[in-house]
Amino acid sequence: MSSLPPSRLPIVRTVADLRAQVAAWRREGLRIGFVPTMGALHEGHLSLVRLAGTQADRVVASVFVNPTQFGPNEDFDAYPRDEARDADLLAGAGCHLLFAPTVAEMYPPGASTTVTVAGVSEPLDGRARPGHFAGVATVVTKLLNQCTPDVAVFGEKDFQQLAVIRRLVRDLDLPLEIVGGPTARADDGLALSSRNAYLTEAERAVAPHLNAALREILDKVRAGQPVEDAEQRAVADLLRAGFASVDYVEVRVPDTLDRLGPGAASGPVRVLGAARLGRTRLIDNIGD
Repeated sequence: MSSLPPSRLPIVRTVADLRAQVAAWRREGLRIGFVPTMGALHEGHLSLVRLAGTQADRVVASVFVNPTQFGPNEDFDAYPRDEARDADLLAGAGCHLLFAPTVAEMYPPGASTTVTVAGVSEPLDGRARPGHFAGVATVVTKLLNQCTPDVAVFGEKDFQQLAVIRRLVRDLDLPLEIVGGPTARADDGLALSSRNAYLTEAERAVAPHLNAALREILDKVRAGQPVEDAEQRAVADLLRAGFASVDYVEVRVPDTLDRLGPGAASGPVRVLGAARLGRTRLIDNIGD
């Protein structure tokens, strides 16, 4: 696929301007890739932009901190924001256009439509963060409709989110391909996340235990240990390591996120976990 030379990244803030640029590219016969983000970008986001660049001729990224996916006691106000830095990083990764709308642009006065995805959105983070995936599904549906890409790339770090998005795209017959990008990690295994900036130095040293616990579960269930025993042991290990609480550590069927039956696992599995360390909520997942 072709790419533009590095330059100052164009920014549009309205749906009309976004659609006008995408329409111009389509008149040239170009394929459009899209990477939605909430900003505070790191290497994980940039790897998704680069992946989109292998799938499309032009890459659009969005930066929008979506209020509807935050709960009342979550970190919407504190969530890190630095548009200038994000724009520079996106340009360096091969992005061609940044869509940075306001809340009013995304949710005009009187907006009352919500998209919900039953089943796959209900366990795990759906249980721990009520209403979260309705906010995600609604804003992603809007963004995909606004940008009309040929392909959209989402990170596998948010594995349940990726499953929700794949389901809504399938169920609503949206004409695009969803691609999952591998989780970017630090050398010690910690999944890269914008919220890692909240960690103190001492907490950062503890944080990789989440990934280690998930890997240990996977090894144990593949060795024939009952799933429930491996999950319970991992929760205890994380609390001993210094995590304040564990929202979940569970082995699930990858496509549906259904619970496995009792006993040892057979077939592909995904191990997902979420735990709190200080004021930071960390999530991670691994599969085989």
